Amino acid sequence: MPAPMRYQFIIEGELSERALAAFPELAASTRSARATTTLYGPVADSTAMRGILARIDSLGLTLLEMARLPD
Repeated sequence: MPAPMRYQFIIEGELSERALAAFPELAASTRSARATTTLYGPVADSTAMRGILARIDSLGLTLLEMARLPD
């Protein structure tokens, strides 16, 4: 089984603790200057990726950028 790939998801706005709790598998950092929250961490496979994207959508969050991080 291949190792999970690491991704970052840049979300518009500073997420509440409740919204952050929806992503327990990801770490978070905020940038007040840009008013964004970056979620990052390993994503095991395409099913896990779809799950993360579905949670972003169901919470009504705006995904500004998604990128694979270097290994």
